[in-house]
Amino acid sequence: MQARTEAGSSPLTLELRDVAKSFGAVVALRSGTLEVRPGSIHALVGENGAGKSTLVKIVAGVHRRDGGTLRLQGEDVDFGSTAESKAAGVAVIYQEPTLFPDLSVAENIFMGRHPLRSARRVDRPRMYAESTALFDRLGVTIDPRRPARGLSIADQQIIEIAKAISLDAALLVMDEPTAALSGVEVERLFAVARSLRDEGRALVFISHRFDEVFDLCDTVTVMRDGAYVSTSAVAETTEAEIVARMVGREVAELFPKAVAPIGDVVLDVAGLSSAGEFHDISFQVRAGEIVGLAGLVGAGRSEIARAIFGVDGYDAGSVTLNGHRVAPKSPRKAIRAGMAFVPEDRRHQGLVLEGSVAKNVASVIRGRLTRGGLLTAGAENRAAGPWAGKLQVKTSALDMRASTMSGGNQQKVVIAKWLATAPSLLIIDEPTRGIDVGTKAEVHRLLSDLAGQGLAILMISSELPEVLGMADRVLVVCEGRLTADIAREEATPENVMAAATRSSQKESVA
Repeated sequence: MQARTEAGSSPLTLELRDVAKSFGAVVALRSGTLEVRPGSIHALVGENGAGKSTLVKIVAGVHRRDGGTLRLQGEDVDFGSTAESKAAGVAVIYQEPTLFPDLSVAENIFMGRHPLRSARRVDRPRMYAESTALFDRLGVTIDPRRPARGLSIADQQIIEIAKAISLDAALLVMDEPTAALSGVEVERLFAVARSLRDEGRALVFISHRFDEVFDLCDTVTVMRDGAYVSTSAVAETTEAEIVARMVGREVAELFPKAVAPIGDVVLDVAGLSSAGEFHDISFQVRAGEIVGLAGLVGAGRSEIARAIFGVDGYDAGSVTLNGHRVAPKSPRKAIRAGMAFVPEDRRHQGLVLEGSVAKNVASVIRGRLTRGGLLTAGAENRAAGPWAGKLQVKTSALDMRASTMSGGNQQKVVIAKWLATAPSLLIIDEPTRGIDVGTKAEVHRLLSDLAGQGLAILMISSELPEVLGMADRVLVVCEGRLTADIAREEATPENVMAAATRSSQKESVA
């Protein structure tokens, strides 16, 4: 790898070579290597635990490296704090920015360096004007006078980017910035990122989403097990090649969908409507069938699932499970009827984070485990143990707190909790969001095995490859209406996206 651009006239914006970092006996980074050129967007990918976060924290000044080389714009640096990193021209845009909520947008941008008038009074008109100029430069409209409280995650990220530009940051690191954004917000963020690249700034983009890497980035570096694996031009590689480097497996293994016998109708949704959310939703899911619910963010997919399970109510229609009507707006009755629901937000809606693995798995079936009104830890462990084993939850003990586990293992605990209820229908919303590629394959294999055992599965996913790879049928939602029902063998990215973006007013289910 060369230390200068192809012209040889200007240094790399960022160069890390064989950077190492350990925390006691734990080696977090064995050999971190990354070269980022000015005027480029460089993807950094790898499974959870690959060392990406540690590498970023070293660049950001959160951690000091134990060994290796770190250069910024050709100069050797050794940041002892985040303030030193920022002063040198590094800005990190996190998934969830931390602004001061009661200060204005402009005050957040110029925190600690407000423009001053005489007698050291803050020059607010100038501060607002400069903030507006920054947003104009980024092609976005945000009122610099409004308080930061209540702003969307997307707007908060834009404010952090504006702050970085005001500091003339040469390097911007974007760590999973799109995880909480809608499709429109992602496109706006990407437009901003491209404009920064065109100004000659260097960007590092960290994401689990390969479609974003191929849409936005020029170059991709792969890490595995705390070490550098490869760097390639995005135009000269494929998703399959990247996955193989990340996990040592071929991409086909990510979707181990086995053929399962399709049985009788388990779920029958008829004419389900909720004002402002969705209208006239009708479909069936059969035993052994995985039905994918696809569509753009905001189309109404999660709202439909929540209504079916009884978390939210609905205005018209019916939900029938195994031939019996399920009362609306009653998750308890839905569970008794045989439904299970793994929500999109596992940390806040699916788990008690400070509870143990055993307590979480046993939480929905506590009534079955009590004896004389008492629930013992032994009873919880006996109930949870087999499910933790079946799902290969990687934990040393059933009393381990859920908050200390990886995202993939947390998801397995949520799934185990619901499988312990012996459901006939599993509704699972974003089954692999925020999970590394290797664990995604394990979750997909589990869903395929469950379908093979006769479980009916309704799977909601924003990842089109996941829908196409795992679903027997794809239902497409657009603006709260079903616009297509596509068999597996006929489902393609083109026809799913066409149904997800068409005006649904004139469409009927195929």
